Amino acid sequence: MLTVTENAVTAIRTLTESPQLPEASGLRIATDASAGALTLSLAPGPQEGDQVVDASGATLFLDPEAAVVLDDKALDAALDADGSVRFEVAELPVL
Repeated sequence: MLTVTENAVTAIRTLTESPQLPEASGLRIATDASAGALTLSLAPGPQEGDQVVDASGATLFLDPEAAVVLDDKALDAALDADGSVRFEVAELPVL
């Protein structure tokens, strides 16, 4: 299962607690086959087949392929030089 750091939890909560978004909103991570990458977007709810992850009140929706890709990963977030949130996926350390 995807691990979500405290920094990412804070960033996701900040993004999804906007008054313009429905209460059940979350960050959706999907695969983009044409680009060979993952895409992130704010979503009002999960799409059919999405895995819903609640990480300390931060809600993520993972499309089925993204859920497989991210199964053994960690999602982190940091502010870049412009003050924008940048998400990063990392390998979990082997214990």
